[in-house]
Amino acid sequence: MLAAASCALSDTALISLGVLGVGRLLAGWPQLVTLGTLAGIAFLLWYGAQAFQSARQAQVPHLAEGAQGQSQPGTIVIRALGFSFLNPHALLDTFVLMGGASASAAQPLTFLAGAVSASWLWFLGLAGASRVLAGQMRSARTWQVVDLLVALMMWGIALRLALELLLRAE
Repeated sequence: MLAAASCALSDTALISLGVLGVGRLLAGWPQLVTLGTLAGIAFLLWYGAQAFQSARQAQVPHLAEGAQGQSQPGTIVIRALGFSFLNPHALLDTFVLMGGASASAAQPLTFLAGAVSASWLWFLGLAGASRVLAGQMRSARTWQVVDLLVALMMWGIALRLALELLLRAE
């Protein structure tokens, strides 16, 4: 729950910044958006490759074996913050996509409230699902499937970003 709350709070900050103006600010610097998109693509390709490599190894991560009780709260929060604020795809989604989408919203603050609520539901839902599925996550085969799905998802998002970048260049 600590990781979920940390990610949700980070997402709240990023979404708020995007809706309240960073998106419009970035729209004035298309080169910065392009650079951020390229960084996002590189990050997603790398992350997908890491997940694919994990799927090939078919091992149960230490976290699934019960080591989560050994993690210190500060470590959990720092990892969650790093995953949130150092993730180019999250920055692109919140600043550029959500910021841009909110610019055409009749009620930007209502848009913000809805987006933040959806984020909290997502992260808390993931935390709840992890408790329900904890027994299943002790299986190497389950982790293999999860890692493969993560790899395919990351590569799919990278492809989508690359296509959007190419379409913007035309």
